[in-house]
Amino acid sequence: MDEQTFRDTAARDGYAEPVIVEWDADTFNDSHTHDFAARIFVLAGEMTVVCEDGDTRTCRTGDSNELAAEVRHSERIGPDGVRFLVARK
Repeated sequence: MDEQTFRDTAARDGYAEPVIVEWDADTFNDSHTHDFAARIFVLAGEMTVVCEDGDTRTCRTGDSNELAAEVRHSERIGPDGVRFLVARK
């Protein structure tokens, strides 16, 4: 998938316009939930999302991922940080 395909698909599926998010290297966001569904597309770097049910997903440059609302998870950012698009619904 490329960035434009991500944007087009997110819009088609009812997500808000994606915004760019950047997190520093080795950031750890402890267990939490969101009141929205989120779809991401990694522009640079790496992030790993670990869900409460044990599902672990690592996304690197060019990867996309989706997380439903209210799913408890944590996020660990790779050694080079991460820059990604996030669309919310």
